[in-house]
Amino acid sequence: MGCDDRAVAIVGVGLRLPGGITDLDGLWTALREGRDAVGEMPRDRWDKSRFVDPGADRPGRSRTAAGGFLDDVAGFDAAYFGISPKEAPHIDPQQRLLLETAAEALDDAGIPAESLAGSDTCVFVGVSDPAYGQLQLTMEDHTSPYAMSGSTLSIAANRLSYTFDLRGPSMAVDTACSSALVALDRACRTLLDGTSRTALVGGVNVLASPFGFAGFSHAGMLSRRGRCVAFSADADGFVRSEGGGVLVVSLTRS
Repeated sequence: MGCDDRAVAIVGVGLRLPGGITDLDGLWTALREGRDAVGEMPRDRWDKSRFVDPGADRPGRSRTAAGGFLDDVAGFDAAYFGISPKEAPHIDPQQRLLLETAAEALDDAGIPAESLAGSDTCVFVGVSDPAYGQLQLTMEDHTSPYAMSGSTLSIAANRLSYTFDLRGPSMAVDTACSSALVALDRACRTLLDGTSRTALVGGVNVLASPFGFAGFSHAGMLSRRGRCVAFSADADGFVRSEGGGVLVVSLTRS
C-alpha cells in the first residue's frame, strides 16, 4: 500500500496460532507441509459431554467439538507487564495474548519498547468475542475493580497503549470476521495521513465459552465433520479457531 513515494512496511511480527505455531518460520512450515491444526476442544475449557452432541441439534449443544485451539491460553507472565497477581485473572486472555505478541513483535522489529514510550505510535486491534467477560459475570468475584477493564473489548487496544505508553490513536475494531484486516486498513491510513509514524496492529480470538459453538451450530454454520472445505460441494460448514498476532507497521520510502 503506498501514497506518492511512501509505502507501508511490516517490520515486526509476533503471533500465536493453533498447532504450536509461535513465529513466521513455524507458520511457513505448517503451510508448506499442509499440516492440519484442527483438533478437539481442550478438557480444561469446559465439559464436552455437557455441551456437545454430534447427533441431533439440541438446545444449548454444539454439533461438534472440533476447532483450532492454542496450546495454552492461561499461562501469562503478569509481572513482566507490571500487572499484579490480583488483577491478572480478571484480564481477558485476548488482552494477555495481545500484550505478549506485541512485545514479541517489537523484539522481532529490533525496536526497544521503551524507545516508543511517549511517542505518537498508534494501536488498532481487531477483536469481537466478549465470552470471557460474560463468563466472569457468572463468578462470585465478578465485582472485582479489575473485571470491567479486563473484559471490555474496547480496552484491548488501550491495554497496549497504556502498557507501552503509546500516545497515538488507540482503537478496538469489531467487524466480525474481518476485524483484523479492517484494523490493518485503519492503521495504514493513520500512517499515511501523518497522524502516527509507527503502528501496532493486532487481531485476536480466544474460544473461551461453549455458547458460541452452540449458537453457530443452531445457525447451521459449523461443520459436523470438523473440517473446512471452502468453495467445495462437500462443504458442510466452517470450523472455529483461535489465535492472536501483532504487526509492527511503519512508513518507508518506496
